[in-house]
Amino acid sequence: MPNISSVSEFLLLAFADTHELQLLHFALFLGIYLAALLGNSLIITTVACDHNLHTPMYFFLLNLALLDLGCISTTLPKAMANALWDTRAISYQGCAAQVLFFVFFFGSEYSILTIMAYDGYVAICKPLHYGSLLGSRACAQMAAAAWGSGFLNAVLHTANTFSLPLCQGNSVDQFFCQIPQIVKLSCSDAYLQEVELLEFSFSFVFGCFVFIVVSYVQIFRAVQRIPSVEGRHKAFSTCLPHLAVVSLFVSTDMFAYLKPPSLSSPSLDLVVAVLYSVVPPALNPLIYSMRNQDLKDALRRLVTRDVSKSKK
Repeated sequence: MPNISSVSEFLLLAFADTHELQLLHFALFLGIYLAALLGNSLIITTVACDHNLHTPMYFFLLNLALLDLGCISTTLPKAMANALWDTRAISYQGCAAQVLFFVFFFGSEYSILTIMAYDGYVAICKPLHYGSLLGSRACAQMAAAAWGSGFLNAVLHTANTFSLPLCQGNSVDQFFCQIPQIVKLSCSDAYLQEVELLEFSFSFVFGCFVFIVVSYVQIFRAVQRIPSVEGRHKAFSTCLPHLAVVSLFVSTDMFAYLKPPSLSSPSLDLVVAVLYSVVPPALNPLIYSMRNQDLKDALRRLVTRDVSKSKK
């Protein structure tokens, strides 16, 4: 029976059976990756350079953009390289690194989205306490807690997963290394410990989800009491992008992990994995910029300033 030391590489799931279709997928995902890089980099640069956006909401949006860049950069470049060179291999160390960074960025992003819901709740429901509850120090501490807890969670899961002895081959039924797919290759009852860790993580995620839902119930109640139509429209314009991002993030994630086994198939699992690991980082900048006039104005000022400097 082989153990973990005998596995030097894993074989990832290919996007297609023929090299021509692999190249087509490479071109498609290259476009998505470049769009995600451009969109999130623009948000980071705009928020960092425009003093009008140095507020808690945009500080957390900057953190979200950084996490989106990290999340999509963990999975997609290796998948594109494999599609380009018509291979499926990823080294043992590379697979462990993928699991570590994906769980880190993914978990931290969920925490940041929860904090952003709290920010919206305080801004609309407790505006008089906004400065005291969300000062610069409090924001920095909450962001550090999100990143720190995400990293600790990732280290625990990665160390536990890759300590399991493997005897079910080395083929991973996904286009990047995922904990459930690695656990399937285990030949020991030790995998139950990782299952317990996953259950704890899902409990935490569910708690965050409940907090977000309760926050938005309170937000919508408060918005309905705003007398002016313009005030209600501004409040909704602030909250709806975040709600859209959370809905996309949670719905794809829940479907991926909670769907019944009868619906499971390699092709469907591949599509769902793309939906929750690739699509949100690419769409989040678009969602936030579409309805956010302050962000649009700041981006316009940044572009205008750069053009003016280049003419000089």
